[in-house]
Amino acid sequence: MKRIGFLLVAFFVFSSFSLSTASAQVPVRMRIIQASNVGRNIDPSLNDVHKELGSLFSFTSYRLLREENLRLAPSKPITITAHPGRFMEVTLVGLKKDAAKLKIRVIREGKDILDTQVRLSPGRTVLIGGPRHGEGVVIYALSARF
Repeated sequence: MKRIGFLLVAFFVFSSFSLSTASAQVPVRMRIIQASNVGRNIDPSLNDVHKELGSLFSFTSYRLLREENLRLAPSKPITITAHPGRFMEVTLVGLKKDAAKLKIRVIREGKDILDTQVRLSPGRTVLIGGPRHGEGVVIYALSARF
């Protein structure tokens, strides 16, 4: 009888953990940045990632095109217009105490032009080099806040 009671308690504890993990939402700040070698301007709203941009990419100008604050739930993709003709799909595919795993897709004319996964730690920013845009390229900056 004690064994059955223990199993029931273990089942309910496990079930409540699974439900809380499954219903967890992760706040993610997503910025779409245009990088180019036209001019030497750095958008003031990018000061927090300017050093990382300069160390990973060899451009002289960075301009914020769009910023979105997303609330991602497990396995529920969110699609946004990245810029005209391109869509970005962001899906939370894994969540642990110290990291969120996201699947990122950029779609143009129905075809994937970028399909990758990233691991975000709380308070950190991941930069992803994207497709050409105008006289430069697009860079996606994703930051998790959990």
